[in-house]
Amino acid sequence: MGRIISIANQKGGVGKSTTAINLSACIAEKGKKVLLIDSDPQGNTTTGLGQEKNQIENTIYDIYIGNESIQQCIMKNIYENLDLIPANVNFSAAEIELIGIENKEFILRNELDYVKNDYDYIIIDCPPSLSLLTVNAMAASDTVIVPIQCEYYALEGLSQLIHTVNLVKDRLNADLDLEGVVFTMYDSRTNLSQQVVDNVKENMPENIFEVIIPRSIRLAEAPSYGQPITIYDAKSTGAESYRKLADQVINRK
Repeated sequence: MGRIISIANQKGGVGKSTTAINLSACIAEKGKKVLLIDSDPQGNTTTGLGQEKNQIENTIYDIYIGNESIQQCIMKNIYENLDLIPANVNFSAAEIELIGIENKEFILRNELDYVKNDYDYIIIDCPPSLSLLTVNAMAASDTVIVPIQCEYYALEGLSQLIHTVNLVKDRLNADLDLEGVVFTMYDSRTNLSQQVVDNVKENMPENIFEVIIPRSIRLAEAPSYGQPITIYDAKSTGAESYRKLADQVINRK
């Protein structure tokens, strides 16, 4: 049975899609079967894997509104061991269309029941908001990973996100846990990056991944080429950092 992990932070620009793509690719590189779900109407994960999002017929939107089964929306073998459920701007209408629908918080979980035994890991890239789409992802997940950018406002909103995780745990998914915080865009040349790391560790010493993802031109370039960092620059510091993160995720029980 696949372990389901949401990548969530209501702040944009924190490396959420970058983490979803590269963590998935690194786990797949280790021979595990991975399904990556783009649950963000911006579709950055979809384009970051080289797919032309506006030309794709079956997307996650079709799953939510009942147009297609989840099996019909899976794009197989984007890379070896890595499948994708894509998203595009159509998905932004889903929340409005679901108004008044019963049990709308469980749509994704119910659909994943049909395929989760086919994968070792299912990773969900959430939108940058605490919306119905994020709640759906958390209701379906075993754990949540929170990327935090090493910048001044890093802690802003973290308590709200953890509160949302706890609400979902209390009301929708008793098995949900915070897997951990991962620091992204770390710049060793600045005091600020280390101050952010120290501040977060002081406020929540548990559930912090040891690996820190560096600020990297190669990581920033890779999505424009439609490739994970393991393909774009397999020997870069960014690739090695995400491999270490994958090891830590796989080794966490």
